[in-house]
Amino acid sequence: MSGHHPTTPLTPTARPHSAAAVIRKGLLLVVLVLLLAAPFLVYPIFAMKLLCFALFAASFNLLLGYTGLLSFGHAAFFGGAAYFTAHAAKVWGLTPELALVVGVAGASALGLVFGLLAIRRQGIYFAMITLALSQMFFFFCLQARFTHGEDGIQSVPRGALFGLINLSGNYAMYYFVLAVFLIGVGIIYRFVNSPFGMILKSIRENEQRAVSLGLSAAQYKLGAFVMSAALAGLAGGLKALVFQFATLTDVGWQMSGEVILMSLLGGIGTIIGPMVGAGLVVTLQNVLATSEFPVTVITGLVFMVCVMVFRRGILGEFYASRLGRKLGFGLPG
Repeated sequence: MSGHHPTTPLTPTARPHSAAAVIRKGLLLVVLVLLLAAPFLVYPIFAMKLLCFALFAASFNLLLGYTGLLSFGHAAFFGGAAYFTAHAAKVWGLTPELALVVGVAGASALGLVFGLLAIRRQGIYFAMITLALSQMFFFFCLQARFTHGEDGIQSVPRGALFGLINLSGNYAMYYFVLAVFLIGVGIIYRFVNSPFGMILKSIRENEQRAVSLGLSAAQYKLGAFVMSAALAGLAGGLKALVFQFATLTDVGWQMSGEVILMSLLGGIGTIIGPMVGAGLVVTLQNVLATSEFPVTVITGLVFMVCVMVFRRGILGEFYASRLGRKLGFGLPG
């Protein structure tokens, strides 16, 4: 009789965990199926725009949600990479994947410069320095010859992937964007769940204690800043290839405001939350574009409602709910 007792308490707890894991995998499978079927369900250009901004919001959240740094200058990386990618594809004649590499490299370089100048400041001082640097880059793009000023870079060729797959069609382009998006999200997931990501979270929670343990907080924050800038650049370069142009709108301070809004709506400190927020904002903009309602006013009202009702963001509140904890998501971290 006694030999059977140790096994009986384990069965009630094992089942819920296994059931929650199955449900999570099922939800992930449903999302992947929807992503694969998206260009046949909605307008492909809209689906690609949504993926670009979802990746942009996720990259921004890497800095705000997991490092605790609020940047008002992320439009510089997003729009800068759009210009670099567009120029490399149109003027240099590079294939799309190489043009994207140029865009990401340019955004990373900008992130390194911005980070070295701003990373030793905290709070509102850090935010204001990033905003000032971003505005300086905006005026550079306005005056630089290769950006063509207010006209921007138009008629950017999508080219052929690896010189083999023609991306001029929307369906081929969508699956290229989807592949890059999934790679970007995978990098973010791996980064957040690595020892480096754990250290970033500890710095976010208590920087002085992390420093007392011998960690160089400035170096880790600079690494996170450059990684965030590179992924934002990846999103911006994709957008330039999708829409086949790069303009000053991509580097304006309003773009930085939009990505902050997306992250807060979806839930900072969660990987998927900012993507949900990006989907909500992009969908609102798309629906209201043909109506008489002012897009910014409606978006602002939605933001106010979400802030009052969902203090942690839409997905953050779900994670904190009883259902979210039962499914094993827990509180955003």
